[in-house]
Amino acid sequence: METMKEQINKIFKERFGKNGTLYASAGRINLIGEHTDYNDGFVFPGAIDKVIMAELAENGTDKVRVFSIDIDEYAEFGLREEDAPTQGWARYIFGICREIQKRGGTVKGFDAVFAGNVPLGAGLSSSAALESCFAFALNDMFNNNAIDKFELARIGQSTEHNYCGVNCGIMDQFASVFGRKDHLMRLDCRSMEYEYFPFDPKGYKLVLVDSRVKHELKDSPYNRRRESCERVAKELGVKSLRDADMAMLDAAKDRISEEDYKRARYVIGEKQRVLDVCDALNAGDYKKVGEKMYETHEGLSKDYEVSCEELDFLNDVAKEMGVTGSRIMGGGFGGCTINLVSDDLHDRFITEAVVRFKEKYGHEPQIYDVIISDGARKVEE
Repeated sequence: METMKEQINKIFKERFGKNGTLYASAGRINLIGEHTDYNDGFVFPGAIDKVIMAELAENGTDKVRVFSIDIDEYAEFGLREEDAPTQGWARYIFGICREIQKRGGTVKGFDAVFAGNVPLGAGLSSSAALESCFAFALNDMFNNNAIDKFELARIGQSTEHNYCGVNCGIMDQFASVFGRKDHLMRLDCRSMEYEYFPFDPKGYKLVLVDSRVKHELKDSPYNRRRESCERVAKELGVKSLRDADMAMLDAAKDRISEEDYKRARYVIGEKQRVLDVCDALNAGDYKKVGEKMYETHEGLSKDYEVSCEELDFLNDVAKEMGVTGSRIMGGGFGGCTINLVSDDLHDRFITEAVVRFKEKYGHEPQIYDVIISDGARKVEE
């Protein structure tokens, strides 16, 4: 963290001849509640100790000048709709600027340098961390923090929709903005009510095993899953699958395709699993949490069909070794599994997963131990 901060400081000074203010926001994990956010259901995310960090300063022009350390690329653009940059990464920052302006907020020209250690393509929402970092920064710099935190999350979500072509739910941006150290958050994606739950799994660690199989969400099966859910909700006469139960779904089975039925069966089951995990955490029952994680993986793999061979293999290894809980995490089609691993099994599980995965697929997975941490913030000097 320190070295990233120093690197950003140094490059900002070299490029722009001054010092700015440092901001950061976090990637996220989601313990359970996958593909439920756009169905008005519940999600259960937390921010992690992997961040996007940026240094910003006003530049007195109507231009934004940004350098990405990780991509080693510079972008410069204006603040009108027709000024959209061509680089994909820069469109996220442009989108944040435009979405703030559309809501009546102020954005002036600024200089920025940013870097991150949120692994790309692992389903940890590096894009939401980038959006939340800049939304928080521009709110602080130009708007006296007048935009409330939920609106910052929506600004990130609207950026994805309007500038990046991904029709995502609100969860990733919410987790990046609202994250709190040692807490997970249950977010009701319909009412936007949320509650913090202490997450201090003594005797356990959260381990991400990244298959390093990359997925692109744009024009992907992600949007088709969403359409399936919307078709079923319409057939059942409800606003969204949040309002459906298995009895309603089974009664309509003859009127919907088998594929749509399976998609809906997963979502309705997942709604209940999130609530069960909340109860288990309140009771300190991490074994129950783990059982629900395995159930979620099964649903995502067989009913929602967003897993892949590599992730199913990692889940099988975890189960065989007696890992407490394991499932695919994120949008799917690659990325990583999230594992709740007892301390005494931790090292052995990692060794075994790496060796067996490499034997089968020819490359090693990446391992990340993650700690639940704070979300969007100003970085103290």
